[in-house]
Amino acid sequence: MIYPRMLFRRLLSIFSLMLFLPVSVCLAQSGGSEQEPGKAEVPVNYGRPQKYIVGGVRVDGIKYLGASQIISLTGLQEGNEITVPSDQTASIVKRIWAQRFFSSVSLEIDSLSANRDTAFFVLRLQERPRVSRWSYRGIKNSEQTDLKEKLNLRRGGELSDYVIRSSVNVIKNYYKEKGFINAEVNVLQERDTLVKNAVRVTFDIDRGQKIKIKTIRFIGNDHVADKKLMKGMDKTRDARLMNFFKSKKFSEKDYDSDKEGLIDAFNEAGYRDARLLRDSIYYVKPNRLGIDFYFEEGQKYYFRNVTWTGNSVYASETLNQILGIKKGDVYDVVTMEKRLQGDPKKQNMDVASQYRDRGYLFFSVVPVETAIVGDSVDVEMRIVEGKPATFNRIIITGNNVTNERVVRRQVFTKPGYLYNQSYLERSIREIASMGHFDPEYASDPSRGFSVVPNQLNNTVDITYNVSEKPNSQFELSGGWGGNSFVGTVGISFNNFSIRRVFKKKAWRPVPLGDAQQLSLRFQTNGTYYTNASISFSEPWLFGKKPTSFNLSGYYSVQTNSYYYYQNPDQWFSVYGFAMGLGNRLKWPDNYFTLSHQLSWQTYELQNWGYNFLYSTGKSHNLSYTVALNRNSTDQAIYPRQGSEFLMSLQLTPPYSLFRDRNIDYSQMSDREHYRWIEYHKWTFKGAVYVKLIGDLVLMSRAQFGYLGYYNKKWGYSPFEGYQVGGDGMSGYNTYGAEIIALRGYENYSLTPQNANGVYVGHVYDKFTMELRYPVVLQPQSTIFVLAFLEGGNCWEDIADFNPFSIKRSAGVGVRIMLPMIGLLGVDWGYGFDPVGGKNQGGSNFHFLIGQQF
Repeated sequence: MIYPRMLFRRLLSIFSLMLFLPVSVCLAQSGGSEQEPGKAEVPVNYGRPQKYIVGGVRVDGIKYLGASQIISLTGLQEGNEITVPSDQTASIVKRIWAQRFFSSVSLEIDSLSANRDTAFFVLRLQERPRVSRWSYRGIKNSEQTDLKEKLNLRRGGELSDYVIRSSVNVIKNYYKEKGFINAEVNVLQERDTLVKNAVRVTFDIDRGQKIKIKTIRFIGNDHVADKKLMKGMDKTRDARLMNFFKSKKFSEKDYDSDKEGLIDAFNEAGYRDARLLRDSIYYVKPNRLGIDFYFEEGQKYYFRNVTWTGNSVYASETLNQILGIKKGDVYDVVTMEKRLQGDPKKQNMDVASQYRDRGYLFFSVVPVETAIVGDSVDVEMRIVEGKPATFNRIIITGNNVTNERVVRRQVFTKPGYLYNQSYLERSIREIASMGHFDPEYASDPSRGFSVVPNQLNNTVDITYNVSEKPNSQFELSGGWGGNSFVGTVGISFNNFSIRRVFKKKAWRPVPLGDAQQLSLRFQTNGTYYTNASISFSEPWLFGKKPTSFNLSGYYSVQTNSYYYYQNPDQWFSVYGFAMGLGNRLKWPDNYFTLSHQLSWQTYELQNWGYNFLYSTGKSHNLSYTVALNRNSTDQAIYPRQGSEFLMSLQLTPPYSLFRDRNIDYSQMSDREHYRWIEYHKWTFKGAVYVKLIGDLVLMSRAQFGYLGYYNKKWGYSPFEGYQVGGDGMSGYNTYGAEIIALRGYENYSLTPQNANGVYVGHVYDKFTMELRYPVVLQPQSTIFVLAFLEGGNCWEDIADFNPFSIKRSAGVGVRIMLPMIGLLGVDWGYGFDPVGGKNQGGSNFHFLIGQQF
């Protein structure tokens, strides 16, 4: 017997389900459908649920999905018993609806068997419309590309409220990160007349005005300057002068973390109890915000006693020296944490690095305030040293071209060695500097590497994830120079593999993977000028030790024949080869390399009277060069930190010292005088890179060069001098001179000349400061802009050298690194000082190819 209250509840349940869900459970026969033989139509009483045996289930209204897959979701199987209507039938409908594939779901009894105990069900569905095209309106093409990557919407996918809602949120968040916090998105749907049950969806986007922060006010900071608080926030900045290079956009994501940075600024000044009482954000203008912060500073505190517990590897006195905190110092918890746990900028030593460099990966230290007396605080440093950890597995992934052994030999983390934090950081730096991988990817902790410690067996696994980038270069160009057209073809394989040359499958297109360099270059305009060169470099000779091997050869000839019909009765040729070896040193540290090079050059002149010391003859240059180099930059193309230093000495045998001292060289012919060239050449170059704010980098560079002689009577060498000024491009210069760029002045204009117009630069110096900022940092291209101050000069004799007598310039420029071409640059410089009879260097544009150091 069904009581009225129970009947009312059941009817209310069924009514609620039909009201709030766009689905239906119709438990009646389909009046217009044909019945199978033996089946009869009977009415169904919704007030009296009936039990039936499932006779079968069929699905109507589907096009894209399979019927068997949908039936399996219902859980209905022939022979099972089911009560109609019931919670079971309602849950079937909800389950199908939850798949979000359908806009209408209806479970109905199609027919009953003749004895009324078996029901045949039909699941009537209306599939959601499919999207035949996604499009965007009101935004730039670059923004459309970004949104397509973020949304990952595909054609043919179903359109649901969830897809629309989530897509709109992604679009709004994308523009909020760019400062368009009031961006609006309208979703327009248009029925596709060509495709059945399909729609075209357009996201109509109105970015609105970009919202920037105009002013930030700090209230209640009586002892901490506004400037210090502003520096405490990383992303939230206003329009004051100190934030000139900072973005002023408002980002909700960064705002909360920047508020924590404000408290850190108070803590750094000793105000451990400082609190942010409240903050308010308001519009100053329709697209400009004002922000007010209200603080309570509290009392200023100082360190009293600092003690250590749990330390056995280092004595407390040693740890106190590393910590650098004395009694009476301001209670600066921010600096204390950096000196305990590590400073990302590596400006000071820290306790954690000292332990981890000795293998104590699981080391931890917790500062605990043990007593606060007045304005003084006692701190106890509680250390858990743990056991030393060793490197276990060293895994390298992503090297699709470069052989694994080439990457592995660059890393300092070896299986079985004690864990060393400095070795890990050095390995990352070496991989980023190889030139074969994306340096930004390799240096990114979230992508480039991972550290997986295992405290149970005191080991750690290191994975280096690399991303290959194309670094071979092909040059095919033509240009106008020397009053004629010059054609150039060249190719440089910077990841060559000579051991795979005879493997047929390796030629795709050339054998690669062993980090060797092979370069071939040919330049000519016909009879006037021809230059050919070849070079090979192996960074690890025999593949076992960091011993580099270099071999190069070249030939160049220049004539007076501008046109093919002229007779080249005047010409100047240079040919030679060089071979070098280099070793990485262990002392003073392993950033140093020592290299040796032996080279032979022959200069041959025939009636060559163009600005040269003699016109006919042959000169031989047999020289030995030793160079000490230290390079600790984090990467090659756009270094942010580190330094480069080079000291070298190039010398020839002192032939004149073996001759009769009474020889009068002025009476000798040029052919005899310069048959064997002698000199000693000293070079110093140094550059330091400092990361200022974000990716803004200051590069400071100094250079000095001196070409000396053994015998004053013999004089200076006619070769290996310096020509200073301009872009540093040699052009047709084959005289054996070293070309030194100095922007803001014409090429070679700062080089002294003798009475015959011959360049006689034997001493030079140069100083540069560049402010660099990247525009694009991608494997496909690296682009950065720069502003520079530069100064330098060139002298004929060391006695005339004056480091303060320099020619000054300033300007701006841009650098573009393309893997297939190399580094290209355009600079505009303005020279401020008189040169060559002019009042000043004036305005000059300079085009550069290749890295200069």
